[in-house]
Amino acid sequence: MTRPFKVLGIQQIAIGAPDKAKLRALWVDMLGLEVTGNFVSERENVDEDICAMGSGVFKVEVDLMQPIDPDKKPTVHTTPLNHVGLWIDDLPKAVEWLTKKGVRFAPGGIRKGAAGFDISFLHPKANDEFPMSGEGVLIELVQAPVEVVKAFLALA
Repeated sequence: MTRPFKVLGIQQIAIGAPDKAKLRALWVDMLGLEVTGNFVSERENVDEDICAMGSGVFKVEVDLMQPIDPDKKPTVHTTPLNHVGLWIDDLPKAVEWLTKKGVRFAPGGIRKGAAGFDISFLHPKANDEFPMSGEGVLIELVQAPVEVVKAFLALA
């Protein structure tokens, strides 16, 4: 069966710590990333600074995350490299195809993410029903906007 979607490139990496101040000191103050926003969600137990490296359609988001409550789940700080986000050219087709192939997704389905793009997460752990997973890594699939799809396909 032919894969009905393409992984275009890295959209983001998300890094967690008990206190994002040290992350910010490194990534913003020392490495020079620009803070482009902040996202706070009680449901997701996260307070994150959204930073950027690069520019235009090839910009990569770097999320610096800390838990709102370190004793609640999800624990965004217990795995320092929290997740990797991948640009996908057709997210609904990707989710449908991967699910049929036995890939486990985290609860929540396709929804709007912190940066405003449609997203869905591959679960880091497999189970009996879905034997494929991120094998310990949370992977975010992100619907690429038209200009990102065109730019990546032009490079191919």
